[in-house]
Amino acid sequence: MYEYRFKVVQSGTYWYHSHSGFQEQLGVYGALIIDPKEPEPFSYDRDYVVFLSDWTDESPARVLAKLKKRSDYYNRGRRTLGDFINDVADNGWSDTVSKRWAWAKMNMSPTDLADISGATYTYLLNGQAPDGNWTGLFQPGERIRLRLINGSAMSYFDFRIPGLKLTVVAADGQNVEPVQVDEVRLAVAETLDVIVEPDGSQDAYTLFAQAMDRSGYARGTLAVRDGLQASVPEPDPRPELSMEDMGHGDHAAHGQAAAPAPSDDPHAGHGDMDHGAMNQNEMNGQMDHATMGHGSSGGAMQTHPASETDNPLVDMQTMMPVPKLDDPGIGLRDNGRRVLTYADLHSTFADPDGREPTRTIELHLTGHMERFAWSFDGIPFADAEPIRLKYGERVRFVLVNDTMMHHPIHLHGLWSDLEDEHGNFQVRKHTIDMPPGSKRSYRVTADALGRWAYHCHMLMHMDLGMFREVRVEE
Repeated sequence: MYEYRFKVVQSGTYWYHSHSGFQEQLGVYGALIIDPKEPEPFSYDRDYVVFLSDWTDESPARVLAKLKKRSDYYNRGRRTLGDFINDVADNGWSDTVSKRWAWAKMNMSPTDLADISGATYTYLLNGQAPDGNWTGLFQPGERIRLRLINGSAMSYFDFRIPGLKLTVVAADGQNVEPVQVDEVRLAVAETLDVIVEPDGSQDAYTLFAQAMDRSGYARGTLAVRDGLQASVPEPDPRPELSMEDMGHGDHAAHGQAAAPAPSDDPHAGHGDMDHGAMNQNEMNGQMDHATMGHGSSGGAMQTHPASETDNPLVDMQTMMPVPKLDDPGIGLRDNGRRVLTYADLHSTFADPDGREPTRTIELHLTGHMERFAWSFDGIPFADAEPIRLKYGERVRFVLVNDTMMHHPIHLHGLWSDLEDEHGNFQVRKHTIDMPPGSKRSYRVTADALGRWAYHCHMLMHMDLGMFREVRVEE
């Protein structure tokens, strides 16, 4: 038994979990709610935690072993000959073949939205499977605070309550300017506090959280009494990734959409990309802030660390990454509902530090889908040097996602102050979602001495190497 004592210096909606082995996937987690000292800027009558998670009856080690052998093992939505015939009918032979060829060159599939799907996962809401129907009670006219927590190991959730608007009032435990939406996407580890106001027109509402790949859902109910339930929506159609989603911009139109990782082989077909342009300082992440555009690519071709070149752990690179802060995300665009984006989130306070960062650290999120390998800059944790910060300094982190997967990036011990595409402080978070083909920047104040974990919060990505140590030193 160990006893820990620490000062509580923040309030809000958080969660805790094991960091040992695959215990997080096995249920070693829970909600952590910290009440504020001062009254909050919003009122509510009831308060419920809505904890979303994923469960498999398989051993997590066995799941990972399958993914290492075949990374699309759980992808039950792969395209078929029938899809090809339908696409030819809709789009013509030439267009269909060229798109198929672009994906084939990358050894990737546009249906690869989640490493692990409903093929093995049951999606839980407060520990209840969909047929368990967790229920929270309310009286008509009450304002209900729902503390949404994505405590899953590997699943993104798109959450909505048909018939009710969601007023978002906090993100990752920090108050934001209220914004009203119909639907929110929760990356792994993110939390959102929303307020809903049932007006008495219905006795029951469905809490509906569909997995991003639409292979299943978690659900519960808000009701005036136990035993009621509302209709449960059908999951939305399964979306497919486009070349634009992958950060290849206009290249798709020129037959250059695929951007496999570079090789030193002069015959490898990458002569149009200058991979030797980065000097040693840039490779170490100490990049001139003026060249960064505060996380926006500004339409320029993205450079990459030399460590990605000829690297068997890197199978692709993004050429034209963009912040995508106002993008609802794959499967949520133009769906007839107002969907929360990062651009909608604004902290209720100004930049808590106020200083301009003195240096910039750029890191690329890298992977190899077929090998199911994950890393930063093509260097897995076992081979990586710590990132060293000086106590008290203000640093800008720039992340570039060179993979076709989402990565929720979490820094322990220190806040991540997300910037907009112009470099202005926008919202304080502890986890920054990085969609495919995105480039985002945030500021960090090194105000906590010690050794901190910095990692992708997809459990198996972290386990396989998308992890660094951050050391804050005197």
